[in-house]
Amino acid sequence: MIKQKKIELLSPAKDLITGREAILHGADAVYIGAPRFSARSAAGNSIDDIRALCDFAHLYDVRIYVALNTILFDEEMEETEHLIWDLYRVGVDALIVQDMGISRLNLPPIPLHASTQTDNRTPEKVKFLEEVGFRQVVLARELSLDQIRQIRANTSVALEAFVHGALCVSYSGQCYLSAAVGGRSANRGECAQYCRLPYTMVDADGKVIVSGKHLLSLKDMNRSGNLEDLLDAGITSLKIEGRLKDVAYVKNITAWYRKRLDDIMQRRPEYGRASTGRSTFTFQPVPEKSFNRGFTSYLLYGREQNITSFDTPKSLGEPVGRVKEIRGNSFTVAGTQSIHNGDGLAFFNTQRELEGFRVNRAEINRIYPSEMPRIQPKTNLYRNLDYTFDKLLGKASAERKIALSIELLDNPTGFTLVMTDETDARIMLTKSLDKELANRDQQENIRTQLSKFGNTPFEATEVKIHLSANWFIPSSLLAKMRQTGVEMLLKNRKIRYRRELVHWQEPKEEIKYPEKELTYLGNVSNDKALLFYKKHGVEKVDVAFEQARPSRVPLMFTKHCLRYSMGWCPVFQKQQSPFKEPFFLLYKETRLQLDFHCKRCEMQVYLLAP
Repeated sequence: MIKQKKIELLSPAKDLITGREAILHGADAVYIGAPRFSARSAAGNSIDDIRALCDFAHLYDVRIYVALNTILFDEEMEETEHLIWDLYRVGVDALIVQDMGISRLNLPPIPLHASTQTDNRTPEKVKFLEEVGFRQVVLARELSLDQIRQIRANTSVALEAFVHGALCVSYSGQCYLSAAVGGRSANRGECAQYCRLPYTMVDADGKVIVSGKHLLSLKDMNRSGNLEDLLDAGITSLKIEGRLKDVAYVKNITAWYRKRLDDIMQRRPEYGRASTGRSTFTFQPVPEKSFNRGFTSYLLYGREQNITSFDTPKSLGEPVGRVKEIRGNSFTVAGTQSIHNGDGLAFFNTQRELEGFRVNRAEINRIYPSEMPRIQPKTNLYRNLDYTFDKLLGKASAERKIALSIELLDNPTGFTLVMTDETDARIMLTKSLDKELANRDQQENIRTQLSKFGNTPFEATEVKIHLSANWFIPSSLLAKMRQTGVEMLLKNRKIRYRRELVHWQEPKEEIKYPEKELTYLGNVSNDKALLFYKKHGVEKVDVAFEQARPSRVPLMFTKHCLRYSMGWCPVFQKQQSPFKEPFFLLYKETRLQLDFHCKRCEMQVYLLAP
């Protein structure tokens, strides 16, 4: 018999409602922000809401991970410790953390996952995190399949990789531009997204190379076509980005990946689901219908050209066709997509700026906008608001049911009901009743009554009736037995659910950190984190950028390279720029310098004094 590797679809939730919908739409795990100290400061949640989400999730063996992944200051450590105990008590399955100082707190037996903010790019770094006790490691988005395979070959810790959503242009945890320019630290959950602004690129002589483009803005990740490769490379947790995204986004994208994964698992029995229950949907998921800046698999197979979103940081939506003929206050569209009244359409004008308008009326392929835009024939159209689709997602759009096998038997004093779910949780219920023979066959009515599970988490996939005679059993009794059986089974499942308990022990000193020195890039902002690194052989540790604010240091480290984007890469394209370096990016009073490090295939960004 093939031993299955359990695969986890990990969905985001900004709040309790979104988390419940992620579960109903097929997530095996959900990550949500803590009340404080989450890398999305605008997505905090109360302890009571997290408790409610855990209770709901655990019905389906879905795990709840809480993001506690900012760097922390000394005066926050005591509050953090109390918060972690509160999270443990309400049922949280693991914490996603960045600050190593957390490991030196008095912790409950809760697993720690290493956030992507800890900059997990090498086998040595991931091996270290495994050896000191982390149970899951979130890999850097920039890694190729070959790099992931190398990490897997040298470690045994569970590996998590992003598969969908917004892309930070810098390595996560290694971006300080927002902190330097506006005082809002990405490592404190307050990123102001300076990477999405329009910049003018000039050379050393001030010559304009590109004007007013979003030169640090990337497309969104979509690896739904690469899942099998990721699983074969050793990834066991597939993560959807989006703790600030709305509930419709989470419904659609979770359902899309659930269907893709289920298709793979049907063909590849060595991979199995990490939770229970089957999700069904009232809609057909389409990722292009949710917020996206265009899609990229993002360096998974090595350097690729089309990863940027220079024209706009806004959502494009899905391509729907091209403008064919303009007539008065309407135009026709050549395309295969149906456009509906109330849809929102967008296009790039002659200045390559994104414009949008609402559809007042659609008659087959003729569109009557609410206000006629200045649009040209042959212009590509995108739909960034699908009125009909959004209306579907605004209602209940999924159910998740745990399969039940039911048996009804008679016994000397009455009847026995046995319920066994897909995880082999089992209850047996006996009711006494004086038996009477029925005038009509009871099989159909018994099956009907025992299969009515309504809004419970269960569905009957098999009903077996083993009666010694055609006994009359009142429908009310069957309904009462079924209802009591459900209550018993829910209690049974709650008792059977087992969280992973990890008693954090002081790691051995011989476990050495891969580096002897840590600069501001180590993000060490408290004494406990300092002691952690010192204990593991780091001889020199600088304080975090947010505390020291060093000048003339790189503020971004990125695989996105503007030399490459312009076609001037000396390695891949064998071309030389016609402009004089260094290059600069200008936005209002902000002036950034670009440095290129070809050996690392990396671009670095500096802030220059005004």
